[in-house]
Amino acid sequence: MRPYIEKLTLVCDREETQFIYRDQKKTCYGTDYPFNLFPVKGLEYIEFEPVTIFYGGNGSGKTTLLNVIAEKLQVTRRTPFNKSPFFDIYVSKCRADAGRIPEDSCILTSDDVFDYILDVRNINYGINTRREEALRDYYSRKDYAPTLLSSIEDYEDWKKTSYARRKNSSASQYVRNEVMADIDLRSNGESAIKYFVDNITENALFLLDEPENSLSISLQEKLRDFLFDSARFFGCQLVITTHSPILLSMKGAKIYDLDSYPVRPKKWTELENVRKYFDFFESHRDEFLCNRSIR
Repeated sequence: MRPYIEKLTLVCDREETQFIYRDQKKTCYGTDYPFNLFPVKGLEYIEFEPVTIFYGGNGSGKTTLLNVIAEKLQVTRRTPFNKSPFFDIYVSKCRADAGRIPEDSCILTSDDVFDYILDVRNINYGINTRREEALRDYYSRKDYAPTLLSSIEDYEDWKKTSYARRKNSSASQYVRNEVMADIDLRSNGESAIKYFVDNITENALFLLDEPENSLSISLQEKLRDFLFDSARFFGCQLVITTHSPILLSMKGAKIYDLDSYPVRPKKWTELENVRKYFDFFESHRDEFLCNRSIR
């Protein structure tokens, strides 16, 4: 599959210098962000594969790059981001080699997932309130005979009263029929996985900002496999920012290390964060081997 975006050329050092010292007239601002961020890293352009990952520590610019791509290609964005006064100017000076971007393409951020999880919680909270109301309704109907039907509108009310008065009816079953079928009992992590599965469709470009948030290691593995399959079998192109060794291990992913100078693609096993995990477990090797022998 030919990538939807093949290359992004960033604003070069000469253009940045010209803008900051000659063209920039808005001197009341104390920052030129996102200018002065990438030339010092020796990063001039990004070349994309079906899966491209930006890795780096906090403040390395990986989320900024993702936002630059999103704004340059005008993909769908659900939640706003902190845009500096010069962000649109910077984006206009970047150059993207890209084909037609499918309509379903979008950027999915941690804020999007968090808002979704909050929505699930609010729905569940509302259902808990409805549960109490349904319980009161059950006991009130239990003591009264159903009224005669005078119109089709009375039918649903008549059914509820008839059910409540049955000898074998129970309050728990009545409540379950009324409201509990709507409740979402997933954990935050399971809700986050569902969010990605529901929103990553076929044949589109998806920009994912640290999608591992809220996910256990086992759920990160499920997400990695889902993303890999989406790119390999379903025509998706993915650009991801992450610290997660699990996501970084995705087969075939092209990883840009934004902590290196100059920024260049690396194998996931060469990344500092991953090496630290490796060194940590190596330092506790004897404890793991001991536990294995006990079992």
